[in-house]
Amino acid sequence: QVGLLRCNDEGIALRGLIIRHLLLPNDLAGTADILRFIAELDPHIHVSLMSQYLPIWNARRFGEISRRITYREFEEALDLLDKLGLHNGWVQDWENTC
Repeated sequence: QVGLLRCNDEGIALRGLIIRHLLLPNDLAGTADILRFIAELDPHIHVSLMSQYLPIWNARRFGEISRRITYREFEEALDLLDKLGLHNGWVQDWENTC
C-alpha cells in the first residue's frame, strides 16, 4: 500500500516497499515461487535477497535445514532474479556468508 521505494538525494529510503527474502537450503523458502509472485505484482519492486542462513542449535538435527545454502542454490536464485527482470534491490554476497 506504500508503493515502490522512494529515496532522497542521499539514497536514504523515504517510503515504499522492500521485500527481504532469505534463501534456505533445499529451497525450503520456496524462492522460485516467491520471486515469480513478486515479478507478477511489479518487476520494479526492490528485493533484498539474503544468503546468510546459518544452521544453529537444533537445526543441525534436521537434514533439510542442517547446512548453509550451496553456491549452486545461490546461483539459481540469481539467475531467476535476472530472468524475471527483478533488477531493483540488493543481493547478499555468497562468499561473505559461507
